[in-house]
Amino acid sequence: MCLQSGFPYAGVEYGTECFCGKEEPPETSQIQDSECNKKCPGDPLQTCGGYLTINIFSTGIKKFKPQEARNNSFSATEKPPVRIAYLLTVNGRASRQVRRLINTLYDPSHLFYIHVDSRQDYMYREMLEIEGSCKKGNIIVAKGENRHASIWGGASLLTTFLDAARQMLLRSKDWDFLVNLSESDYPIKTNAKLVEFLTWNRGMNFVKSHGREVQRFLSKQGLDKTFVECEARMWRVGDRTLPLGIQIDGGSDWVGLSRDFVAYVAAPEPDELVTGLLRVFRHTLLPAESFFHTVLRNSRFCDTYVDNNLHVTNWKRKLGCKCQYKAVVDWCGCSPNDFKLEDFGRIRGTRERNLFYARKFEPAIDQRIIDRIDAWLYPERINASEALNKGIDAYWQSLYHHKDTSPLADDSLLSVATSLARLVYRRLGEPSANDGHLLEASIHFKANRFSGILVRAASERLAMESSTLMQADIPEQLEAFIHPRRNLSTSSSWQDKIISLVVNTDYDQKEQTFRNYLGAVGPLSAPVLAYELDASVALPLNVTVLWVDPFDRLADVINLQIEESGLLGHVKPQLTDPLVIGLWHVYIVADSKVVARTSFPVAPLTHWKNKPITRNKARELNSGPAAAAAAYSHVTRQSIDKWRALDLNLQVDVVKIELEERWGWQLERWLDSMVQDNYEIVRICDAGEERRSRIRGPRRPRTLQRCVDTDWSSLSPDPKSDVKSICRD
Repeated sequence: MCLQSGFPYAGVEYGTECFCGKEEPPETSQIQDSECNKKCPGDPLQTCGGYLTINIFSTGIKKFKPQEARNNSFSATEKPPVRIAYLLTVNGRASRQVRRLINTLYDPSHLFYIHVDSRQDYMYREMLEIEGSCKKGNIIVAKGENRHASIWGGASLLTTFLDAARQMLLRSKDWDFLVNLSESDYPIKTNAKLVEFLTWNRGMNFVKSHGREVQRFLSKQGLDKTFVECEARMWRVGDRTLPLGIQIDGGSDWVGLSRDFVAYVAAPEPDELVTGLLRVFRHTLLPAESFFHTVLRNSRFCDTYVDNNLHVTNWKRKLGCKCQYKAVVDWCGCSPNDFKLEDFGRIRGTRERNLFYARKFEPAIDQRIIDRIDAWLYPERINASEALNKGIDAYWQSLYHHKDTSPLADDSLLSVATSLARLVYRRLGEPSANDGHLLEASIHFKANRFSGILVRAASERLAMESSTLMQADIPEQLEAFIHPRRNLSTSSSWQDKIISLVVNTDYDQKEQTFRNYLGAVGPLSAPVLAYELDASVALPLNVTVLWVDPFDRLADVINLQIEESGLLGHVKPQLTDPLVIGLWHVYIVADSKVVARTSFPVAPLTHWKNKPITRNKARELNSGPAAAAAAYSHVTRQSIDKWRALDLNLQVDVVKIELEERWGWQLERWLDSMVQDNYEIVRICDAGEERRSRIRGPRRPRTLQRCVDTDWSSLSPDPKSDVKSICRD
């Protein structure tokens, strides 16, 4: 155990007491061996110390001390600057932030190897576009068998890293350091300072150790358990004993590794140490957080270990450790929080420290902090961008794209977005239900606030040869700016006490926000009520939350005590799916009075598994619970009578209500009517290319602004994320 924990000395005292030490005791403290006379429990022929005497053993390793990074050059001769190989492992849909990251990091002497999870179609297409726009050949996207599917904490993460490292070694012989980043990382020092620092520390390996007592780290990290990755999940299958004679270390999976060390661990035929450790870490949770540290400590590279991963990370454990990865691992994992503008002082405080990146950043959460860092590091870029006066304080992120096959989009999102596409074309006077083919749905942020939804659509009919003057004037593609309507009312006494009260799905406890930006709630959704109260509210406060379905049936009652630290929170009702289609109501009761009320629509599905829904599936999902009485059985008659006294028109008897079966165009019109009531089409622009009239004779002037000329369309300029200009010939 002492060797495993990195101690050069081990001791046993009084038969059963064990100790580890870093320093050899002085010779003046040595006594006769006969003083150690307690028999060892495991072998009575051996002695394990005595009364106030201890047997000292050497574990066979020397005292470990991480190297100190150099902050200047000790070489008399000037060395050429190092070249960096960036391994970008990216997921999700924040492609514009990846473009911005590359734009900031780019240097023609560096290599950029981008690995996109094999299940992420949208991000892969976006990265291929970046690769194609750079003719210098130093931006490479992993393809074919070099793409892997990985999960949080999975053994596949290490496989992905090592396979990418091999490809990077083959692609270029010129780089000196491998630095891995994700779409959530961002530099907090200039390229010049990073290159200078790494040039001084050529051959060193930058990893961050856990900083805890090793045995506690092993237990907390689950390293003493066997895990198997299967069916996109890490299954814990039992306890295990780690190999004897190996020092275990770990911490962060974000590293800066020398080329020599990368070649060592990623060799096609690694040595016995690496081979054995790969076998161990194939069945380890979060293997990339320990593998490189452990190889460093036990190999000839041990004197290149620098306890610094070059990152500052925004850890807020109370928010980040919510066991949010239970769906993919049999363990409780933690994740850092996003940096926000109020955290800039902490980033600025790293000026004199050897920290060059920070994480996490999400423009959908707070883009101001990224803008502030850019203004701090590169004021000349900000001034140039502001001169263009477009896209500076805006952010776009795709929610759906019609070319995506993996992962499948949420069917509620797809159904509602498709309805919006139809409604947009109908707004222009196209009554045909076939018009309004959904191409893409995006979200738009302005001045760091969610401003609306963007729906881009095409008309299949208008794409054909036009036969009338009217058809020629309607765009073949358009994009609409759409606002979701919010329905919140409060009593006069509570008008200033509620900052927000929203029902939605996909609530992120860590960032305390909803990830369902479209707000589409379907029959299989799990709605959550999130609230934020003003500081003027007297606490503690007891409130009751009533959930009422579209037929005025009380579906659930939640009693909530709000403490002083709980002005911002959320509650999840106990509802049975499929939910009843229609407008649901949520009432907030305090002091026997209804003080607030909000509503949310549950929309029928027109798609199932991203294909048009079948008639049988529509009947199954869009008709509410099979037995409403059973679904609401936990709500008592006495409870219903109690809340009816508040002038709520609640049904006393919970009975099943047969919904009219709707199919085909009737189902679409049913959905369209609900969507029209809950979303507002604010603007429409022409998303097609410049068109010439296909018919002879005069043509009416264009009535819609071109999308590229707006400041809100996903097709409008976004200089922050422009990578086409950084690596031209």
